[in-house]
Amino acid sequence: MITRIFLNHPRTVNESYAEHAVFAGGFALKLLGAGAAALVHAVIPCLFEKTASRMINQMSEKLNARDA
Repeated sequence: MITRIFLNHPRTVNESYAEHAVFAGGFALKLLGAGAAALVHAVIPCLFEKTASRMINQMSEKLNARDA
């Protein structure tokens, strides 16, 4: 049960549990940052005009490179 919950998925991407936690946690923080930039942009359109989309594109490229 512990293996299924905590280890099976990280192994599918050739990572340990800790490595996967760091990677996924970093993505979560970047997504929060992109969301915050988008929220500020929604209120003040001249700020962070391309920040959220740039961050999301960079994260997408990183994920796609990882899957290759």
